[in-house]
This record gives sequence, C-alpha cells and structure tokens, in this order.
Amino acid sequence: MPTPRRSVPRTSPLLAGACALMMAASTPALAEPRSDSGVQLERLDRGLVAVQAQEGVFLSWRLLASEVGGHTDSGLRGPAFRVHRDGRVVAVVRDSTNFLDTGGNADSEYRVVPVPRGRPGVGPEGEAAVWSEGHHDLPLRKPEGGTTPAGEDYGYTANDVSVGDVDGDGQYEFVVKWDPTNSKDVSQKGYTGTTYVDTYTLDGELLHRIDLGVNVRAGAHYTQFLVYDFDGDGRSEIMLKTAPGTRTLAADGTASHVTMPAEDVEAGYTHDDDYRMSSQDYYEHLVEVFLGWHGHPEVTAGNWPVTLEEALGEEPRYDYPLTRADAEALADFFIDEYAPARSARNDLRDFEGFVVHGPEYLTVFDGLTGAELDTVRYEPGRGDDGLLWGDYAMARIEPGNRVDRFLAGVAYLDGERPSAVFARGYYTRSAVVAYDFDGESLHKRWTADSGHVPMDNPFDAAPHGGAGTDPETGTLAGQGFHSLAAADVDGDGRQEIVYGAATLDDDGSLLYSSHDHGPPQSAVPGEYVKLGHGDAMHVGDLDPAREGLEIWSVHEGGRYAPYGFAMRDAATGEVLFGGYTGVDTGRGMVGDIDPDVPGLEAWSSMPPGDEVRAGLWSADGDHLGNRTPGTNMSIRWSADMTTQIIEGASDPRVQDWTRGTLLTAEGTLTNNGTKGNPGLVADVFGDWREELLLRTEDSTALRILTSTEVTDRRLYTLMHDPQYRVGVAWQQTAYNQPTYPAFHLGSDTDWASVPVPDAVYPR
Repeated sequence: MPTPRRSVPRTSPLLAGACALMMAASTPALAEPRSDSGVQLERLDRGLVAVQAQEGVFLSWRLLASEVGGHTDSGLRGPAFRVHRDGRVVAVVRDSTNFLDTGGNADSEYRVVPVPRGRPGVGPEGEAAVWSEGHHDLPLRKPEGGTTPAGEDYGYTANDVSVGDVDGDGQYEFVVKWDPTNSKDVSQKGYTGTTYVDTYTLDGELLHRIDLGVNVRAGAHYTQFLVYDFDGDGRSEIMLKTAPGTRTLAADGTASHVTMPAEDVEAGYTHDDDYRMSSQDYYEHLVEVFLGWHGHPEVTAGNWPVTLEEALGEEPRYDYPLTRADAEALADFFIDEYAPARSARNDLRDFEGFVVHGPEYLTVFDGLTGAELDTVRYEPGRGDDGLLWGDYAMARIEPGNRVDRFLAGVAYLDGERPSAVFARGYYTRSAVVAYDFDGESLHKRWTADSGHVPMDNPFDAAPHGGAGTDPETGTLAGQGFHSLAAADVDGDGRQEIVYGAATLDDDGSLLYSSHDHGPPQSAVPGEYVKLGHGDAMHVGDLDPAREGLEIWSVHEGGRYAPYGFAMRDAATGEVLFGGYTGVDTGRGMVGDIDPDVPGLEAWSSMPPGDEVRAGLWSADGDHLGNRTPGTNMSIRWSADMTTQIIEGASDPRVQDWTRGTLLTAEGTLTNNGTKGNPGLVADVFGDWREELLLRTEDSTALRILTSTEVTDRRLYTLMHDPQYRVGVAWQQTAYNQPTYPAFHLGSDTDWASVPVPDAVYPR
C-alpha cells in the first residue's frame, strides 16, 4: 500500500450564524425495557398543515394507526376532528382527515383536536399557521465551494433528503445531502469535492453538519445515509459509511472526528490522511500490483495466469518476481497499448480522483447533536481496487467501479425492531451485512456474501453472469440493482431484503435467486440464466387479486438476459409475465394511473410501437397499449388514490395520466441529471398523501409542496406502515425509487383488507 499523502489542514465551511442553542448530551438515554411486543413505530404528532389555496385555506392532518378502529366504504374508522380557526370551531370532520376552510386567509391560525366518541382531548392535537405561498420553503445553509487537487473549482447543490424525528417531539426533521457540482458516477474519472450531510428543523435551524472528508468520494453510489430510530428511544439516528477525516460540525461551531479503531491509530493512520489518487499515484499503484503478481493468492492457487504477459496475451519476456523496471515496462504497456486496444474510452494515463486505499468505517451519529455514537469497520472491505471484482476484466477497464457500489436500507428482520442493512457490490460479488444498534454499540446480526465470481484471467473474462464462490449464497452475485427493498415477501411477519433479482430471507440466507430460460432469439437460447442486474424495481401488493406481494423489475442484460422487464411473485421469484427485449431496458415504473383497470399498472422505458418490447401492462399481464407515462418518480397526490408521475428537471410537474398537469413546481429543480429525482417523496405531513420535496434553483431552500385536493378517503399516515416507512429510509439509495406500503394502495383499495399494524411506540 502506498504511503498516504498528509494533507495540509483545511479551513472547513463553518456553520455561518451557528445556532445559539447549545446541544444536549451526545449519548441518548436508552429506552425503557418493554415486555410488550409489536413492530416499533414512531410516536408522531398530528402533522397538521394549512395551505393557502384558490378557494380558501386547505388543511390536512394525520390519522395515527393507533387510532384506527374498523373500516367504512371509504376508509378507516377513527376519531372525528374539531377544526378551530383563530380559537373558534369552524368544522367537525368525521369522514376524512382534510378540510377546505373557505373562510380562512393567510393570517389565520388553526388547531385540530381529535374527538373520539364525542370526548375531546384524547390523542395529539395539531397547530399550524398558513403556508401563504402555497408551499413551505425550509431555508438551507449551502456549504462553501472549494478547489480540487487538479485545480477545478466546485460549488454545491442540495441533493437527496430523508426525514426522522431526531428530538422525540413527534415532528420530522430533515436530513439533506449536499452534492458538490463535480460529483461523479463510479465509472467516471476525476476528483470530486467533499460530501456533507446536514440536519435541519422545519423552520431551517441547522442542528449539525457531517463532513465526510476527502476520503469518501462524492456521487450517487458512495453515500447511502439511513435516518431511523434504531434503538427505540424515540429519536432517530443517522448511519452511513465514513472514513479517516469524517467529522461532525456541531451547532456551536466545534468539530469532532469519528473515532478510529485502536489498531488503525497504532498502524499510523490519521485524520489528516488523503487517499485520493492522482494519475501518478494510480500508475505507482499499478506498478505495485504487478510487482506482487507472483504472490497473488489467485496466481499461487493456479486460478490466474502465472505471468502478466500471458494474462495480457503477450509472449513471455520477464522473469518473476518482476524487477521494478520490468513492472514499470508492463504498466506502461498496459496503460498505453493494452487498455486503449480494448476500448478507446480506457484513458488510464489520466486516471485520477479515486480512493482505493485506506480504512473504511460505518458510523452511527446522534440525530439531534451529530455526536458519534459508535464506529465499526465497513464490511466487507474493498480488498483491492476492483481486480477481483471484474473491473479489469471487460472491454471497459474501470478500476474502483464495481468494487465501490454501495447500497443501504432498514428492515424489521425480527418483525419488531429495525435493523440497518449495508451492502457492497451487485454486478459481481454481492455482500450484505445487517446490524442492530442498542443505543451504545452496533452489533452485527448476519452477513450474506456471494464471494467473488471466479475468473481464469482477471484481464479478460465475463464475470457478470457467474456465481460467487460461496456454496449457499453464490448466486446472489450479479443479481443486485441500484437499489434494494425491504418487505415481508413470505408472510412470516419478518421483512426480507429484495436484492434486485434475488431475495435474502430475514436470517440472511438466500431465499431465492431468479433464473429463467433464454428465449430462442437471445444469445443464450434454452440456457437457464439469471434475470440479472437492472436499474429499477418496485415491490408491493401490485395485484390485489393475487395473494402476497409482487416485484416489477427491468433488466439491462440485453441479449444475455431472459427478460428486459418482468413481473415476479415476491415470495418465490417466479416470473408471472414479462418480455424479452434484447437491449438494456433502463427504466420501469408502476402505479394506479388508470382507475378503470384493477390493480397497479406497470411499464418500462422501451420505445413505443413494439408490443413485445414496450408498453403499458395491467398487474396480471394484459397489454394496455404502447403509450406510457414517465419513469423517474411517482407520487400519490390525487384525491382518488390514483398515482401521479413527477416529470421534468427544471420546474418539474406532477402529471396525471388522464387529467394532465396537476402542479408545476416553478423555481425548483430535480436531482441526479436524467434520473430526475426529487429530494424526497414521502408522507411527511397531513393526510395519507405524499409531499413533494424539491431544491430551489439556487439551493438556498428545500421547497415542500402538498396536495390541496379535498379527499374523502381516510387512511392512517403511510409512515405507520412498516414497509412504507423503511422504504422512505432507503428511497435516496443510489438510483432513487418510490416506496410502497405492504397493502394494496390504489383507487380500488379494499378497506377491509388494509392491515392495522400491531405496534409499540416509544414512551
């Protein structure tokens, strides 16, 4: 391992105008032991919002799952609500959780009081002033920009958002990831700026900022952050991958680094280490790899060629062990001749900005103060720069690519308490690790690791379709997507991890790995092959006529995959229907866009005009036509419980399949280029419908928009459905995907079948 450069201490972007309020103690009190059982959910307040609308002031508020007592033809039974405007009762609402006050104005103040069985004062009340502009702008503190070692200037834009109740008052705070303007995909060379993660109150008070430091590269695949109450004390923690240099900038302006393991300190690692590689660093790294070729375990085991010349298709020229001069000659040949001959895009002479050495950690932070609660090693470690992961094996030589694909999520693996799930890899080796947090320490629950896909030559192989070395979970390799999901797919009361085209059971064992036979027109006719990697998947009760959950997914294996899109049984992985496309099918979506069709509709991003390779499908496989909605993100916005689609990068729109544009969010932007993702779509406030969170054009605010259509549908907050709630926690992971409840949610919802969770709430 090369000696790390010692960076000159930098002046960090300070928290300008730091909050005057000093933070409380850094370690939260542990929740009292509880003998009662049930799934742990958040104790939320009423979530009342009041929004200036054309006809008056629109109000909506939460029905809590704990308040539900039966169902009606249009929703779930619960308390009636008295609506007070400026101290006077203006309505009693019995059949919904929203109200349009035609007598209200921008200066009105509202209070909503639950009235169960005619007795006021039971359950939380709600108070709200009016959003006079029709939305709420949460002020943000944009970090100062910087300059990379290559001399490139960069600034910052607000990116992904998550929510959690970090102070235990029943209201959500907002955790915002800041992306430098030079953030990169893992396949792109170049330096990036530092990633920051901020926590704000609704009124814009910055509670703390996590500075991930120079040793965590910036981009959609690197920083997956989880915001959840893992220890059951009523306050959310923040958990994410860290490295030497990661620190918290507290509200009082003080900074504190994460705690490095004692063995790392003894080994000489410090928080001043800078492991970003220059192009010369990469060259020296490659020379070191070549110098050690004769002793590589795969070489000594007889799995790889004995000489690099043989591996690179050349005649033998050198004696082994190589001298430095010979290793440099081979490195020059590899960079200047071999790699460009494989692909014109292999420009390794200018390869820079990657981090392939140095420690990697997993840290849990106090959500309120940002104080470190525990730090452990990130598992699995990278091992190398991607040589074993297939990053040198194909035409595109991409060190640091497949090895640095990260995913994260939350799951109720025991059916009661949430566990954190962190993963590495999905094209080849796939490894998933589950952790529990008890308020003081992280404890590993289980590890599921496919092992590396064997290659007979790491410089010329096709590892994407292979199985890993682990005899139990080897076929997990190559099945992962750019996201994961947690859902109780087998109905045992415990959530599983849907890892793309494979699913891990709640104990970490492989439940199934979906395969099928290649069709005659494919490159693998008759072969039993994996469905393989894809960009988008959706897990929920998509077809209410079938028992259990379904998975809709698209796949990018092209001629080597049996399907470009497929609907699967979530319990078994069996394909219910699908279509071979022969090309990379990049996008897919589901939603109840047509209330006349039972269940949710499903579609993929194939060009129109081909009934096999494109189009709109019913949940049970009927082709409904070639015209399809967008595929970037969905939202439940409409009063009739149909699904809408968010489209556009600038001034994004909420589009209804039959009614057209319902909202244009002027002055805002979506994230992640062509992915077009909002910061967050989630049921953050109000009734069961989802809010739309977007950055303003200058990233000085997070704009929160809510639907003002009056609805007579009555449902508890979606955040009290365990599958939906954990989905909100992983929505920002890599390629952002919508989240779904465990029950069928659409215009044809059967209210008698909507489950009310058997839950416990923090005291």
